[in-house]
Amino acid sequence: MPRPLLAAVVLLAGYGLAPRSSAVAPTELTPHQPYEGQFGEPVTYEIDFRAVLTAPYHTEKLRVWIPTPPSDAIQQVVSDRFSTFPAEVEPTHASEPLYGNRFAYFEFDHPQGAQIIRRQLTVVTREVKWGVEAGRVASVDEWPSSFAPYLRTDESVAITPEIEGVVRQVSRPAESGFGNLLNAIDWVDANLTYDHSRASLQASSRHAITQRTGHCSDYHGLCSAFGRALRFPTRVTYGLALVPKNSPSHCKLEAFLPPYGWVSFDVSETQKLIDRIESDKSVPESNRESLGAAARGRLHSGFRESAWLLMTRGADYDLAPPAGRRVNVVRTLYAEADGEPLPEPDPADASQREYGWMTAHRYAASRDTPHPFKDPATLRGWKVDSPVQSAPE
Repeated sequence: MPRPLLAAVVLLAGYGLAPRSSAVAPTELTPHQPYEGQFGEPVTYEIDFRAVLTAPYHTEKLRVWIPTPPSDAIQQVVSDRFSTFPAEVEPTHASEPLYGNRFAYFEFDHPQGAQIIRRQLTVVTREVKWGVEAGRVASVDEWPSSFAPYLRTDESVAITPEIEGVVRQVSRPAESGFGNLLNAIDWVDANLTYDHSRASLQASSRHAITQRTGHCSDYHGLCSAFGRALRFPTRVTYGLALVPKNSPSHCKLEAFLPPYGWVSFDVSETQKLIDRIESDKSVPESNRESLGAAARGRLHSGFRESAWLLMTRGADYDLAPPAGRRVNVVRTLYAEADGEPLPEPDPADASQREYGWMTAHRYAASRDTPHPFKDPATLRGWKVDSPVQSAPE
């Protein structure tokens, strides 16, 4: 049965912006536009992160790439220190050319047994509310060439005939381009089921559209493909969820929406939050409906929590220094033993028993903050101004 969906403009109560024109000149656009929005109070996190890598017996060279978080308007890196055990290896640092993602790179020659890489990281992050209003999102007839990486079809974000068919199905001529992007996001919410055991781990829009299941990267890889089919620049952004969980990685969708710039959307976590709200029979049904509508409202207007640290942007690129193959995404790290990738672990998959590497992680925040995707009380202050309807299957 389709989920109830909010096909509406959603506004943050009390968050007003002056109107702007409906079109923007290409010369005014750049993918390097700084993040803008309503920033919350800063939170400082002390992060202790360790990766344990077990290369096959008699490996000659173990190579490891670990992404380095950028500093920007939302997050600032205060310090970032690495150490290794038992072999002592100093990392080098390099940026890949397509998206500018930066990596700490390690080479272990003839590793004997497991190798541990420890990272001690201090960062400052903020919650962001974009308050996107559909009527203010400007149309762009021709995007500058600098946006090409975010409009192309690639190995992860593939725009297939089936994806184009769904875009035609959910698009309504009377709505704005952004309204149709929200329709596509709602289609993902209505038609995909979250399942770690049936995930691609590669932000695969093909996997998501054919299997109708997956985890965060499949959800957001598909949303990214829908956005590109609608001619919005999009990207999958991977980072660390700074809360206790089996796997530290989590990804989101970002879409470039003039004049707001890059705006963050978390479809999978919103879906899981609404599922928890709807299954909580201790809450009156009317309250469950209003909380669910508020959660969709927060999703639609752009939101990013403070307990998430951006690490990489984009998909399907060459690492720096070059690896033996291109990567679709780097969830936490990428490792090769004599040119062969070590398999990606999914510690949230209860059936998995063997790992080429695994992480251990601990986070300490400077102050207590409620988790927006766990605590429905964080939905207070959000409102909707149109009725709920069902999305097509």
